[in-house]
Amino acid sequence: MLKAKQIYLFFLFFLFIIFSHISAQDDDFVKFGGAVRYNLLLQDYESDMNTNDGQFTWDTWRLNVKAKTNGVLLDFEYRFYPTFGTHFIHHGWLGWDFNKNLQMQLGVTQVPFGNLTYASHSWWFQIPYYVGLEDDYDMGVKFIYTKDNFELNLAYFMQPEPAGPGPGDVSYGVGGSGRYSYDVIPSTGASNQERNQFNLRGTYNIVHGKKSNTKVGLSAQYGGIYNSVLDEVNPGVAFAGHVDGNYGRFNVKAEYITYSFDAKDDTGAELTTVAMGAYGSGTYPVAAEASMGVIGVSYTLPVELGPISSLVFYDDYSIVMKAEDAFEDTQHNVLGFLAIAGNIYTYFDIAMGKNQPWLTDNFGTGLGAGVPGAEWNMRYNINIGYYF
Repeated sequence: MLKAKQIYLFFLFFLFIIFSHISAQDDDFVKFGGAVRYNLLLQDYESDMNTNDGQFTWDTWRLNVKAKTNGVLLDFEYRFYPTFGTHFIHHGWLGWDFNKNLQMQLGVTQVPFGNLTYASHSWWFQIPYYVGLEDDYDMGVKFIYTKDNFELNLAYFMQPEPAGPGPGDVSYGVGGSGRYSYDVIPSTGASNQERNQFNLRGTYNIVHGKKSNTKVGLSAQYGGIYNSVLDEVNPGVAFAGHVDGNYGRFNVKAEYITYSFDAKDDTGAELTTVAMGAYGSGTYPVAAEASMGVIGVSYTLPVELGPISSLVFYDDYSIVMKAEDAFEDTQHNVLGFLAIAGNIYTYFDIAMGKNQPWLTDNFGTGLGAGVPGAEWNMRYNINIGYYF
């Protein structure tokens, strides 16, 4: 629940936007939006199924503001997750178009790495999301340069996005698990956090005809893993090659990612896993070094089924191959379809995971050492969202 001070700050913020709009120039604007989403789920994990394995939950609701005043852009989104008892900023940046080819974004903005905006088609994302390498958001500055079929992104992030409340968090800010995207955050005996990250991403779009194109790209990431007890920074690096292709009604997304977090615990010993967290669910261990293969295919079918105008069928698969020989691979596959009816987007997913941290009775296990001989777990999930 929002406190009185938070409500007051929100009220002042919206008054500022409204009064700015009153004195705006002709091309200035303010747009408000948001979304409400629900989840209907049935999970079939390691233990025998019981009544609580089927649930109907309130997934999230969010507020959006987009604005332009005297050429300065604003893009802001704040999310509330009743099921997880947390709320946090998704993104919030001020922008400036230097010209038609170059834009700057300052604030909490998407990290330019891999296929954007997503490497996935489903509500579940792909495995890179769960290690902070898909749809990640951090606090810093980003430059986006586009020219014909070429795009170049250059960014510097001083720190992760500010966090909302999470279990055991003494305060909001850098170190908490109440956040949208996964980051390295402090845990017992390992006071680590991400600092001073640089990203470089380039893509080139190859056009094959009126309805076909292939966007190929490379991404690089270099940042620090800061241990506040040791007062020491060690490097974290990641590289990706990625493809996003449209071929008529088909879309294909593929990535190969390799990453390494050279992190230490509070005694100075090197870590084979790092602690990551999001959604106010605490932390879970992630292999400090691994490579990932990602591929997803979708097919869009226009239909006239009452209010439904389009169906998008997809299958997304990813695998994590960890550097430690004793660690088990993580696999993840989501088969499903999206039904679009006006502003209502409904995902029907069959999510399967082997050593996947969310698809298990033992939350958080899987992306670290994993469980030998793990079986495929399954969750049937329907996410209903109204976007306005």
